[in-house]
Amino acid sequence: MVEKGSAIPKLAWNKYGAARSAATACVLGMGIGAGLAITLLSETTKGFGLYIFGLCVFHMWEYLWVAMYHPNNLSVDSFLLNHSPEFNMALFAGFCEYWIEWYFFPGLKSFTTLYWIAAAAMVFGQVVRTLAMITAGSNFTHLVQEEKRKDHVLVTSGIYQYFRHPSYFGWFVWSISTQIVLLNPICVIAYYYASWKFFSERIENEEDNLIDFFGDAYRQYRKKVWSGIPFVK
Repeated sequence: MVEKGSAIPKLAWNKYGAARSAATACVLGMGIGAGLAITLLSETTKGFGLYIFGLCVFHMWEYLWVAMYHPNNLSVDSFLLNHSPEFNMALFAGFCEYWIEWYFFPGLKSFTTLYWIAAAAMVFGQVVRTLAMITAGSNFTHLVQEEKRKDHVLVTSGIYQYFRHPSYFGWFVWSISTQIVLLNPICVIAYYYASWKFFSERIENEEDNLIDFFGDAYRQYRKKVWSGIPFVK
């Protein structure tokens, strides 16, 4: 029994507290259900429903992966809902463009073959990122590592045979596909540029560290395998 005035209930709601994470997971779970319902039942906003479904699945998986492989680092931040101000601005821009165009130009949101292609690409991107994270296991982290851990090994098997950064490739495809699913022409271009810029800079920074960690082994791997991001060798 917790005494009145105890710090435990307050701590349960900080970013490392189970209560806050459980509440966040509950909201995301409701979002998955709502998105699926809109996709199946709505005649005019199917794209938005699929987008909400995919968005909530993405953030839920990020948390589950940390819970499986880095439980000591688990927090509400593991959902990546507060990834960065730029990420949140991009989400807001996508929402705004969709609903403004849906209201003023409903014909722009009519379903075409492009919608189904984009939906398949969004699923593909999520699957690739998921496979990458599972294949790398504890070697994968949300933050770029600047110091090599004792258990850190260079992963070149599985999906890493085809992309040096398959998780980035998956996220890149997924992020752009979400805007094609919404049929947001402005955000498709903006997301492509912003995602490319973010990942190209991150890869350069990360690979400098990987060369420090693994030396010639990583240099040889980099020569043979594509990064996964267009125009980034």
